[in-house]
Amino acid sequence: MDFVTIAVLLLLAIGLVVFSILPNRKDERDQVRRRLSGQGSGSDAIDIREKAKASAAGDLVKKATPMLNRLIMATTDQEQTQLRLKLATAGFRQAQAQTIFLASKTIVAVVGLGLGALFGVYAGLDLVSLLGATAFGAGAGFMLPNFWLSMAAGSRMEKIRCGLPDTLDLMVVSVESGLALDAALKRVGDEMARVHVDLSDEMRIATMETQMGIPRAESLENMARRTGLEEVRSLVSVILQAEKFGTSVSRALRNQADSLRTKRRQAAEERAQKTAVKLMLPLVMFIFPAMGVVLGGPAVLKMIEALKNNPTLG
Repeated sequence: MDFVTIAVLLLLAIGLVVFSILPNRKDERDQVRRRLSGQGSGSDAIDIREKAKASAAGDLVKKATPMLNRLIMATTDQEQTQLRLKLATAGFRQAQAQTIFLASKTIVAVVGLGLGALFGVYAGLDLVSLLGATAFGAGAGFMLPNFWLSMAAGSRMEKIRCGLPDTLDLMVVSVESGLALDAALKRVGDEMARVHVDLSDEMRIATMETQMGIPRAESLENMARRTGLEEVRSLVSVILQAEKFGTSVSRALRNQADSLRTKRRQAAEERAQKTAVKLMLPLVMFIFPAMGVVLGGPAVLKMIEALKNNPTLG
């Protein structure tokens, strides 16, 4: 199989995947027409929204190979919930985020498959090795979006963790100045938008959920679930317990802020103590040999020159 054939097959595969991602507008228009004419039931509206979110790639995979569909698509409710929660933790809360992520996994897997095939052809591998390189490229491409999503979620969680103490201090000031907890959350979310964007977004979402009629406890628990941080879960528990037992919310928030600062200082001290151990390897491999050359090099050169000038010493 020459280079031109592989390139053509790769372009056809990528084109098929991209074309399959496009939503089926005809089916959506038909369902809307039936809904407006009164022929559809109440579930048709839900089907329309779901079809708008879903891609034709998922339907194609379902019809072609159920086994591949099980590998690519999140079929069960638990898998869909976990993927949606992980995307929300990384900051992707759009309705199409799950579909786009799954489609990106398919596209990157196809690209990895093509790159593996090209590498095998250029390296002159036999058929078995070529199939192995192709499978490795497809598998690596399929898993690459998962690693990227994990890194994005971890980075966002670290940003939220760094902004918690300052946010709690501002909440303490707001509550002590006479604002209610909901008003304090809204005010802090607006004030921290320029400094800690991710945490501000989560607080704004919790405030909007409360304004829409969702109980405050549920909206705060949703915020803790989206962030995925133990510190936020602890903060939500402290707020709910303070309201339940009638204790001072400002005092609870102040204690929580002090606790977070203590944990952050302890984490910094732990990282500082680990630095000496982490420096051992680069010191031994790079710095010590260079110091040996700089310090012992002139002496070695003088010894070699002395041996050349005085043959009796040799």
